[in-house]
Parts: sequence; C-alpha cells; structure tokens
Amino acid sequence: MKEGSGGRSLWAEAWTRLRGRRMTRACLWVIAAYTLMAVYGEVVYRVNHALDRTPSYQRTDLSQAYRPPSWRHPMGTDGLGRDVMQRLVQGTRVAFQVGIVTSLIAIPIGVVLGLLAGYFGGRTDDLIVWLYSTFASVPGLLFILAIAMVVGRGLLGVYLGIGLTTWVGICRLIRGETIKHRAQPYVLAARALGLGNARILFRHILPNVFHIVIVTFTLRFPLSIGTEVFMSFLGIGVQGEPSWGTMIGNARLRLWHGAWWEMTFVTLAVFGLVLAFNLLGDALRDALDPRLRTAER
Repeated sequence: MKEGSGGRSLWAEAWTRLRGRRMTRACLWVIAAYTLMAVYGEVVYRVNHALDRTPSYQRTDLSQAYRPPSWRHPMGTDGLGRDVMQRLVQGTRVAFQVGIVTSLIAIPIGVVLGLLAGYFGGRTDDLIVWLYSTFASVPGLLFILAIAMVVGRGLLGVYLGIGLTTWVGICRLIRGETIKHRAQPYVLAARALGLGNARILFRHILPNVFHIVIVTFTLRFPLSIGTEVFMSFLGIGVQGEPSWGTMIGNARLRLWHGAWWEMTFVTLAVFGLVLAFNLLGDALRDALDPRLRTAER
C-alpha cells in the first residue's frame, strides 16, 4: 500500500483524518449501536430456534393490542399485541444479514471482473464491459424482483436478487483504477521479474485499489437494506420473521386508527442507519481519495 505524508501508510493517515471529525465519530457510534442490536437479535433468534420455542417477539396477546409507548412497551405494541421494540431489533438483524450477505456476493464479482477487464484489456475488457452494460440497461428493481420470484420468497431470494444485480458499479470503478495502475512502475517491475498475472493482480494491484472496495461497501450497505425493505413491503422479501419492510407495510394500515408508534419508530430506525452509513461512506471517500489528500497538502 502506498504511503501517505510523513512516511505513514494510507490507512494510518485516513484513520487520523476520520478521528478528527465529530460527525464521523458520531456515525461510528450509531453504526456500533445498530450492530449490537443486530448481534443481540441474532442471539435471541438462535437460542429460541435451538430450544424450539416461540420467541417473545412473535407471541400474540390481543389484550395488549395497539398499546401506545409505555414503560412496559417503550415503543408500544402492534395489532396483535407484540412488542414493537423487540420486533424492531429483529428487523435490525435481518437488515444486517441482507447488507452483509449481498455485499459478499456482489463485491467479489465486481472486483474480480473489474481487475480482469482493466488489466488484460482487449477482448477480455470488451466482453466484461458488454456484460455489465447489459446488466446496467435492465431496470435493477425489476431484475431483483424477477430473481426473487424465481428462487422463491424469503431471504435466499433477497440475497441472490440484490447480490447478483448490484455488482456493476464497483466493477466499473475497479476497472478504471486498474487501467491506471497497470502502467505504473511497480507493475512493470513485477512483470520484468517474471511474476504471474494472478500474483500481480491480487498481491500488487488489488491492495492499491482496495480503498474503493471499503467505500463501496459503506455506500451499498444501506442501499441493500432499502431494497430489502421495499421488497418486504411488497410481500416478496422476508417471510415469517420481523422485517422493517413488513412492519412498515402492516403499520401503514393502522395509522388511520391513530396507532402511529410502529410506523414512526421503524421509519426512524431505517433513516438513522441509512444516514449514518452514507455519511461514513462520504467521509471514507474523502479520507482515502489520494487526489483530495494531494490538494490539501
């Protein structure tokens, strides 16, 4: 990895820049809080699944239906008497699962294809450019819905639908950066030493473009969550488990009865997570962009 000013590595310099911003620190704390909620929700889900019992967030009690926020239920209850806060935590678990798994599908595809296209050029580049241009020409949401409908409702359809259709952006970015790096002296020296193409790509070029992967992850994570919320709202996403989209879809019918709390708290949860990741992504892009660092110096 290239070094920054004063002999420090790029990552050390970027971390110093990030720590100096109050907004970035606030975003990290917010994301950490959501992460703890997701981990707690996963533990609760796994324990109840292992014990083969109905979790508390799924138990209905019609005598407690439509209860406003109180000490017993800080975020109120829904139409079946289920605690909204417990279900919101489980929705956070589902959201993080979708964001992480779809990134593990989309980012490797985009990175590998982008490296191959930018490094080899020629027919390889033409084929990959044609491939991602074809994907980009199809309306993304319709493509996601089509894949999800073929695979079936549930998280698997969401994972594949979002993961297999959102790799185009990072592929373009990695391709462009690889084209610039393949003519750099360190790549030419590696070729002169007889190193193989795979080693040059993954041991030399990839570390120098890896900051793009990190920035892309922070920006696409909330996008994946928003897509899952929309799919669950339409009834195509998560089945049988609380999801932010499902909760919003159910809560909108209760607004006419004055039950505002479920819609309000779930919307704020989505807004807070998406905003924190977007602000963090912008800060990372500023901190890791070599052109901005050069301009400041």
